[in-house]
Amino acid sequence: MHLPEGRFVGPTAFANTIRQALAQADQQGWTEMVWSDASFEDWPLFEKAVVEDLTAWSRRGRKLTLLAHHFNAMQRVHHRFVAWRIRWDHLVECRVCKGVEVSEFPSALWTPIWAMRRLDLVRSTGVASAEPRMRLLLREELEERKRQSSPGFAASTLGL
Repeated sequence: MHLPEGRFVGPTAFANTIRQALAQADQQGWTEMVWSDASFEDWPLFEKAVVEDLTAWSRRGRKLTLLAHHFNAMQRVHHRFVAWRIRWDHLVECRVCKGVEVSEFPSALWTPIWAMRRLDLVRSTGVASAEPRMRLLLREELEERKRQSSPGFAASTLGL
C-alpha cells in the first residue's frame, strides 16, 4: 500500500484517502499528525481497522492534534475512536476553533511528509500530496487555527 496522491472525488474516496493514510502512519514513521474538520462526522474513525492502525502508530514520541469547530459527533458516531482517545490521551491534543464558520473550516490531514485537504465539503472533493509547498501552506493555516483555539473534547470528565 502507498500514500494516495492527486485528486479525490466523493465521500467514499475521501474516507478511503484517510484509511490509506492511517494504514501507512506507522510504516512511514510519522511522529506527528494534525487532523482538522468542523466535526469529523464523516471521517471513518468508527472503524475497527482505523483504530487498529492508530494503535500501531501510537508509539512513544507520537503526537496527534485535532482541530474542530465542535466535537459533538465524536461521542455519537465514533465510539471506537473515543475509547482509543481515552487510552492514548497523553498523545492527543483536541482544540475547538469557534472563530471560523463551519462551512469555511479546513478539512485536512497533515503529516510531516504527506497531506490531504478536502476543498469542497459538499461534494467531498480534494487533493492528497507529498508536495512540500502544499504541506507548508496547510501547516501554516492549521497552526493559525490552533492559535485561535481553546482546549476541547476532554478524554474524561472529572467531577466532585
